[in-house]
Amino acid sequence: MSYNSGKPTYVHALILAAFSTGFGALLAFTDLFTDEPIKQRRIEDLQNSLVQVLPPAIYDNNPALDTIMIAGEDGKERKIFRATKAGQVTGVAYETYGQGYAGQIKIIMGVDPEGKILGVRAVQHKETPGLGDKIDPKKGPWILQFNGLSIDNPPPAMWKVKKDGGQFDQFSGATITPRAVVTGIRKGLEFFSANKPKLLEAH
Repeated sequence: MSYNSGKPTYVHALILAAFSTGFGALLAFTDLFTDEPIKQRRIEDLQNSLVQVLPPAIYDNNPALDTIMIAGEDGKERKIFRATKAGQVTGVAYETYGQGYAGQIKIIMGVDPEGKILGVRAVQHKETPGLGDKIDPKKGPWILQFNGLSIDNPPPAMWKVKKDGGQFDQFSGATITPRAVVTGIRKGLEFFSANKPKLLEAH
């Protein structure tokens, strides 16, 4: 009696094991053919972002592949993409962050050896369409105003939106988003100033 009552359970276990094995094999097979294209797409997206903040004329290497890691003030390591020409560092790019209205805004910025901004782009955000998304250069030129600026130009006290007593315009009906971007860029410039020798060290 115990044998008969246990048989269905045993059969079910075999079926479940076979199904799990087959499903696992299918996932592995799928990953084999999709993993490389996904990696390639990520590299292409990264290169598209880097070319917007590191002008191609300043380097003869591939900044997406020329990277170093440097710890920030929070102790977390930050990946640095370095542009070089004839072996000399001509610019660096890295991510910085600001807290927007709808969540974290991820920013990538390029900086030259003197600490001047080469370019800034918001590469990931969830800000409100028609308001906060004006940080996208496709929506307007606001993000381009930072080109050529540095931690001392304007003075640190002016690295705020006008509503907070600073230099930079906020958007009509949306202050939180531009405030977050300005704050993130300022922190990015402070990171450069604090780590300049490491960032520009030849290797």
